[in-house]
Amino acid sequence: MTRSPRRSTSEPDSGSAADTAADPESAAKRVAQAQNVCLRLLTARARTRAELTDRLTGRGYSDHVIATVLGRLERAGLLDDAEFAREWVRSRQQFAGKGKRALAVELRNKGVDAEIIAEALAGIDADTERRRAEELVAARLRRERLVDGDEMKVTRRLAGMLARRGYSSAMAFDVVSVALAGERERRRV
Repeated sequence: MTRSPRRSTSEPDSGSAADTAADPESAAKRVAQAQNVCLRLLTARARTRAELTDRLTGRGYSDHVIATVLGRLERAGLLDDAEFAREWVRSRQQFAGKGKRALAVELRNKGVDAEIIAEALAGIDADTERRRAEELVAARLRRERLVDGDEMKVTRRLAGMLARRGYSSAMAFDVVSVALAGERERRRV
């Protein structure tokens, strides 16, 4: 005797689009289920349209149900990729010290359109990015021991830290060399 696997009540049934068109009550139920899934996800943190689409697709919802739910969320102001991108850039730059390149990659991975990414990153000028890189290097440099002959190792370590956070190599080496010169002078006094 073969048993069919038990389905979770939180997952939609696998009815086709034709089935839901024939049964409006079932279609409304599926839309409500999908909306509840999205609201739970949005309660934890803001998400992009692409992230919600991926989650709903993974749960087996039809394109029609997904479009209906995401349209409702956008009209209600709960789903806005441009606002998500602006807030993501502000937060990740301030708290994680990310540079423009890293922020662009993160937003692209979250499914944000290139135009919205460019608009969100337009608020970061070169001076702001450099100041943030200098703050990161200064904080890390305080913990470094500067022993004669280890300066190249410290330079590579600090420049690597900035590169992993999305800063250009030219800016990273410039910021690190200025910071090291200042730190040597400070420790000499």
